[in-house]
Amino acid sequence: MSLKNKVAYITGSTKGIGFGIAKQLLKSGMRVIITGRTQEGVDAAVKELSNYKDQVLGVVSDVRNYDDEVHAIEQALEKFGQLDVVIANAGLGIFKSVEDMSISDWNAMIDTNLTGAFYTLKAGVRALKQSKGYYISIASLAGTNFFANGSGYNASKFGLVGFTQAAMLDLRNYDVKVTTIMPGSVSSHFNNHTPSAEDAWKIQPEDIGQLVVDLLKMPANALPSKIEIRPTNPGKK
Repeated sequence: MSLKNKVAYITGSTKGIGFGIAKQLLKSGMRVIITGRTQEGVDAAVKELSNYKDQVLGVVSDVRNYDDEVHAIEQALEKFGQLDVVIANAGLGIFKSVEDMSISDWNAMIDTNLTGAFYTLKAGVRALKQSKGYYISIASLAGTNFFANGSGYNASKFGLVGFTQAAMLDLRNYDVKVTTIMPGSVSSHFNNHTPSAEDAWKIQPEDIGQLVVDLLKMPANALPSKIEIRPTNPGKK
């Protein structure tokens, strides 16, 4: 589709992968709703995108709260009058053994990574059906590959992949396109990491943003249901 003036709603987009996606979509001429859990974070992200101020709306929303997502989608529609792309990107990683993981750790990951993606799609699905738009979830290679100390994170991402694939079948008769992107190691602030020059071998957030742009420009019938992406540096995982 032509991306000029199309509207994308991206959860968890004040930094990291979500912010990288937002920047690439804005460069392509789209209008973007930046969301995050704090007003400070949203304001900082919107300020950094000041060159696109007429194309950007910042909204505070916690994906763990369905009413927040409904309100955020309503604000997006009020501002831009349409919604063409919904990207469930908000994510949380806590890596502990089953024995050491607390109940609150488990619930935080499931509520953010899985239930949050459901809330986001449920809040936006009516608008997507109207626009015959796109729903994209940002999962992880951890959605098909398990590892030690990953029980909670694996569960949330395995679940997200399954949820997105089933949603594709629910929505394809309405011409809503659904796919999930499963990145490997990304240079981002995930898990309290601070990106540095040592991350050069990793996937960059803007790379994922460009992938999203490319997906949106593909013929609808050729859109893959899921995409796995890995760093190509030999010897790195």
